[in-house]
Amino acid sequence: MAAGRLWNAVKILFVCVGNSCRSQMAEAYVHHLGQGEVSAWSAGSHPLGSILPETVEAMREKGIALDGQWSKGLRDVPLSEMDIIVSMGRDVICPVPPEFRGQRVEWNIPDPYGVELNRFHEVRDLIEKQVRALLAYLKQAKTTRPEGRALSHRTVRGRHLEGETKE
Repeated sequence: MAAGRLWNAVKILFVCVGNSCRSQMAEAYVHHLGQGEVSAWSAGSHPLGSILPETVEAMREKGIALDGQWSKGLRDVPLSEMDIIVSMGRDVICPVPPEFRGQRVEWNIPDPYGVELNRFHEVRDLIEKQVRALLAYLKQAKTTRPEGRALSHRTVRGRHLEGETKE
C-alpha cells in the first residue's frame, strides 16, 4: 500500500472472468459489510457486459442490492491504485501493472455461470464468508497498529485467509 494511506482509503478489487457473478457479489458484500471503511471495485478479465439475473436474485435474497454496479473490464478500473487485488478463482487472469505495490490474494471460488440458482446460493455464501474474513483481518490490523500509521501490504501478506491458495 502506498505510504501514508489510512485505513478508510483501503481499495480492494475483486476480479473474475465475466464480472457477472463472483466479483459482483464480493463487491456488493464489501459495500454492505464494510461500513464505509473500505472501497470495493470489481472487474472481469473477459467481461460479459451485464450482471446475470441469478446473481442479482441471490444477493437480493440476502437483502443486498447491486444498484450502481455494472459489468466492466480490467481497463475500466484503476488497477495500479488498488491496495488488494483478489482473484476469485484459478480460472481468472489478472495482469497486474508493474507499478502495483499492493497485495494479491487468490480465492478458489467456483464459477456459478451457467448452472442453476442453488449453485449461486452456495457461491454467494462462500463469498460472504471470505469477505467477512478479509474485513475482520483488516479491522484487526487497524486496531493493533499504532494510531495514525498506514496499513502496509506486508501486514496483509503475513496473514493466511481461509480459501487463499497462494500469495
